[in-house]
Amino acid sequence: MNTEHSLGVVVAVSDVHARAELCRLLDDSRFHGTDRTRSILKYLAERRFEGQADSVKAYSIALDVLGRRCDFDPTTDPIVRIEMSRLRSALSQYYEAFGSESAVVITLPKGHYVAEFTYANTAPAEAPEDEATDAPRAVATAIDGHSSPAPVKEKPRDIRKHWRPAACLALAASVIIAAGTWYGMQPDITEKPTVAVTMTAPDEALAGEASLTRDMLLTALTQFSTLTVTNTAPATGSFATSLRPRRSNAYTIDLKYYGDTDDRSVWWQIVDARTGDLLKSGLERVSADGKAAVAVRDELVSVLSRRFAPTRGVINNIERHDAAENVVGNACVLRAEYDLDDGGANDLTEAAGCLERTVAKHAWDSDAAAALSRVIIAQAGGHPSKEAMERSLDLANLAVSLAPLSDRAQIAQMMAQFYSGRTPSAIETGKKAMALNPNNPDVTAKLGMVLFSSGYWDAGVSLAQDAGRSVDVVPRDATMVLALDAYRRADWSSASLLAEQLNGGDAVVRLLRAASLGEIGSEQATQRLADIRLHDPDFEQTYSELMSARRFVPALAQSIKAGLVKAGANMETQRSARAF
Repeated sequence: MNTEHSLGVVVAVSDVHARAELCRLLDDSRFHGTDRTRSILKYLAERRFEGQADSVKAYSIALDVLGRRCDFDPTTDPIVRIEMSRLRSALSQYYEAFGSESAVVITLPKGHYVAEFTYANTAPAEAPEDEATDAPRAVATAIDGHSSPAPVKEKPRDIRKHWRPAACLALAASVIIAAGTWYGMQPDITEKPTVAVTMTAPDEALAGEASLTRDMLLTALTQFSTLTVTNTAPATGSFATSLRPRRSNAYTIDLKYYGDTDDRSVWWQIVDARTGDLLKSGLERVSADGKAAVAVRDELVSVLSRRFAPTRGVINNIERHDAAENVVGNACVLRAEYDLDDGGANDLTEAAGCLERTVAKHAWDSDAAAALSRVIIAQAGGHPSKEAMERSLDLANLAVSLAPLSDRAQIAQMMAQFYSGRTPSAIETGKKAMALNPNNPDVTAKLGMVLFSSGYWDAGVSLAQDAGRSVDVVPRDATMVLALDAYRRADWSSASLLAEQLNGGDAVVRLLRAASLGEIGSEQATQRLADIRLHDPDFEQTYSELMSARRFVPALAQSIKAGLVKAGANMETQRSARAF
């Protein structure tokens, strides 16, 4: 049993106080635990209350909570360690932000599967009845420089039995009313969508494969920072939660698993969990010819997770279109990420304001801090001031400290490091982001851009090609890398075509369009130069500064400059360094 020392007296946290804190925590929407991690926490707490904490192992959590089969092997399947790490992180973030509101704190010691309950500071002002003792206590009181025992007043234990239940009920009612009033005064806050996944196999012989694929898909979806994945159907909520406005939408992904000797396929549909409306459906197919079963499942899971979970995936595309305008939170993050991928610095003002409001009200929101970090750099148009760069780095580092397992946070830190000139650190951070979520096309696209801009041509192109695989919309950075690579290889027509596919008015895109047409000798190059001058009349003088700010290696910058000269730009001509 956990204890706390106060004035030399050891006070244990009673089951009454421990259960109260557990219920309060799980009912607090500010606790960002998934349904899986919440279930694990309840399981560990119940074992503690039953006096069986020492008997909990990874195997029992896998079977009792996560629904694994009896042949589960924790040495080959790290799902329990992953979920425990997420739970520890969620608890740490919650108590760091709101610990002052809690008399009791829940912790999960590393290396053990046990929930510990401790008093936050000292013993409670009044110990619960099962902890009371008849032994008198003496508290030293200073009088005229001398210490003397203070009189101990006998507690009216018989009266307390009658008023405590009523007082607790009154306190609970007042908390619920105050919470309802508080939430009514706050602006609408949106949170990540909640997703439940079901998978069945019409062919009973494929039921085992379907079950393994579903488990792998659940793990893959949890690696994205865009969704809250649940193992059960979304619940209706308690009376207290009904007083709050709905903060997140809930979806069910229903899948059917099919297979023959040549391939495996999954038919899927996304359903609004609250209305039952069918929102989207599709079919994914993977060839099984000559492949091991595990390789087929890996490929199928990668395709499905890329379809559902990225920022431009099916679910978040629905979220972005359905979100109201006057909200903060997850809707701001999604809109900012869409605007960033569209590439227009002028379109980010509204997104920046929404993110600033979100960060001001919810300093613990890692996703908002990460998105704001990226927006600050993008708004500078490739020329961030020292102050802007420092704030971008601070926000990115904050995002990582709040959510070290978040691919969104790692992306923000990578980009802030890169644009501040810390290229080796940026590449290492990008590798970490890929390790956390190898299926996120945004991670591979942005790391590919960092590598290509730094002169690692083949590695950058390989990641850009991977980012465009099995996605409805190819990430902007992936297309940009492929366009630059085509230009580098003197494939001017392909470079021009790819550059035209890039939306937005990014300066480098405009320069690449004009340079490609200049190398081709197209008459349209003159019009492209006029478009550049319309946005930046002094681009000929500031070109080198821009390329330096974007961290392009000199060979690539000089090559684009040569194309601009052929297009008619009045720049100091230099022979192109084409020795790539």
